[in-house]
Amino acid sequence: MHLIYNHNGQSGEGYLALPETESGPAVIVIQEWWGLVGHIKDVVDRFAAAGFVAFAPDLYHGQAATEPDIAKKLMMELELDGAGREIVNASDYLLSLPETSTEHVGVVGFCMGGSLAIVSGTLTPMISATVGFYPGSSWERHAPVWANYAGKSALIHATEGDGTSAAPGIQEALHEITSAGGTAFAYDYPGTQHAFFNNDRPEVFEPLAAALAWERTLEFFFNTLK
Repeated sequence: MHLIYNHNGQSGEGYLALPETESGPAVIVIQEWWGLVGHIKDVVDRFAAAGFVAFAPDLYHGQAATEPDIAKKLMMELELDGAGREIVNASDYLLSLPETSTEHVGVVGFCMGGSLAIVSGTLTPMISATVGFYPGSSWERHAPVWANYAGKSALIHATEGDGTSAAPGIQEALHEITSAGGTAFAYDYPGTQHAFFNNDRPEVFEPLAAALAWERTLEFFFNTLK
């Protein structure tokens, strides 16, 4: 359901889905460069069906794109510090819900959102587990304080088309997180292209790889969120 929340003087907007069970771990879903579109809402619903309290903040505040040029423009106009604050606010809000069973929040994102998801682990102690689907190749714009990953966990899903987990940006994240005292690992998906998880894009969607990545993501969050 579409939601506008106010919590501890902070407001936010996005898409929320609750599990059919009485409670579950909390997960934030971060959009691709397209915005809070149907695919991302479907991912939120899938998390809820798997037993999670799931929320996707609307980082574009009502805007969305169907063409790459517009999506790129929206992404470049996104103020990263502001997006980070919205993710932190969303984590605080989810932890306030009676349906949330954990003391920490997980964050998962795709493409642009994959990078934001990994960076979110540096922004607050409340985010303890992150998953990045094909995150960007450079962290320069984000300038993450990797030391804040001590005791936390990260998982990266890497595509062959993006250079696999050997890509410099992924290697940097894995090295920096483990050096900080966190746990980080990556899975490679042979024969895949960027956005292979997005079933609204048949030109790149790879159902077998997507199913495996989904299974691994659920297992990761169930094992790390406490």
